Amino acid sequence: MEEKPVLNQHNKAEYPPMHTAEHILNGTMVKMFGCGRAVSAHVERTKSKLDYDFPRALTAEEVAAIEARVNEVIAADMPVTFSFVTQQEAADRFDLKRLPDGASDVVRVVSVGDYDHCLCAGDHVRRTAEIGAFRISSTRYKDGRLRLVFRLS
Repeated sequence: MEEKPVLNQHNKAEYPPMHTAEHILNGTMVKMFGCGRAVSAHVERTKSKLDYDFPRALTAEEVAAIEARVNEVIAADMPVTFSFVTQQEAADRFDLKRLPDGASDVVRVVSVGDYDHCLCAGDHVRRTAEIGAFRISSTRYKDGRLRLVFRLS
């Protein structure tokens, strides 16, 4: 039986495995390259893309290393949990600029084990092993912007 996407607070369909994979990929990029999280994201059920402010294109070896690390985190079957903190408490740990206008004073922090933590109101799997296999299907670099397109199987 096929899983149905979940509608978020904006009635946008989300696919929890893909959305959680986005968090893991973001955490991996930060850890491996010291860059910030994605500056834009388009997350869909069949393929998703993240754009990063980045100084260069990735090598084939770097792409393979990113895939391997993301798949290690998925295979580790880490719990995906959430907690609530005030924006004031979150300000020391997170960039609040991406919060929507009118966001409440209390925000939700989504944690992928001890690997990644970020502010997010979206839907996620309960454990990383529910995600499936991750692969980067293409990369593109232009004018200081690195795009990673990824899929799950």
